[in-house]
Amino acid sequence: MPELSEDLLLQTPLELLATQVVEGFITGMHKSPFHGFSVEFAEHRLYNTGESTRHIDWKLFGRTDKLFVKRYEEETNLRCQIIIDNSGSMYYPEKGLNKIRFSVYAAASIIHLLKKQRDASGLSIINNDIAFHVQPKLQSAHQKLMMHELEKLLKKPESPRQSLIVNALHKLAERIHRRSLVVLFSDMFDSAANMDKLFEALQHLKFNKHEVILFHVTDKRTEMEFDFQNRPYIFIDSETNEKVKLFPSQIKEKYQSELSRFNHELKLKCAQFKIDLFEASVSNDFNQLLTAFLVKRAKMY
Repeated sequence: MPELSEDLLLQTPLELLATQVVEGFITGMHKSPFHGFSVEFAEHRLYNTGESTRHIDWKLFGRTDKLFVKRYEEETNLRCQIIIDNSGSMYYPEKGLNKIRFSVYAAASIIHLLKKQRDASGLSIINNDIAFHVQPKLQSAHQKLMMHELEKLLKKPESPRQSLIVNALHKLAERIHRRSLVVLFSDMFDSAANMDKLFEALQHLKFNKHEVILFHVTDKRTEMEFDFQNRPYIFIDSETNEKVKLFPSQIKEKYQSELSRFNHELKLKCAQFKIDLFEASVSNDFNQLLTAFLVKRAKMY
């Protein structure tokens, strides 16, 4: 799939965009080492010797010389709960493709991907509390409801400023159907000072037998690399609205040192609790993210 420009992302209706992203991804997979997974996207599964031949797809057999059985809407293999961190820091940067928009586009694409696999998806939007929550279902009306809520995030001018997602995650751990795949989109920055509490909440999800994927969403150029021109800037805290004026060179070394420590701890904690951690920069296209999701899903079955 060709990389989508920011203008195209901002102008294309969400459901159509998700369809384009997934269809382009699937097309690319037919030409990639992940070809074996693409069969699932065609809504098929391998034929098991001895079962009825009534639902074999003979056209696909003619093209592949392999036996596949058509899968139907009531066949749900997996429940996936997608959680989006809607705290103030997710609205950075103010212009272009920010973290909340990237997360919305990625979530919409995963929802469409799951529908093609006949897997059920649910959606939770959190900040200080649970702002929106629906359990995984497969029906088209349910998918449209989730797309509608995601579109509201795209139109929303701003989120609660200072927020902490820990309490919301604890509540969700009790609400989500046991043994689900939980996908969390978060920059983790609003919880940097409360890392232990945050991981207690994620551990709560693991205790309830969920598999957890954390997509750590960042703006790599400015947040990770601190790539600014050496001139005076006014830096504004997305959560507290605190402002400070300085030259980037004054704090770059200290900032990157603290960030490196934070990211190292994040990786260690995820490894300790067996949480799959993937870096998701807003500058990347969605193929890497969907591939990571697909590999995780394949390991579960």
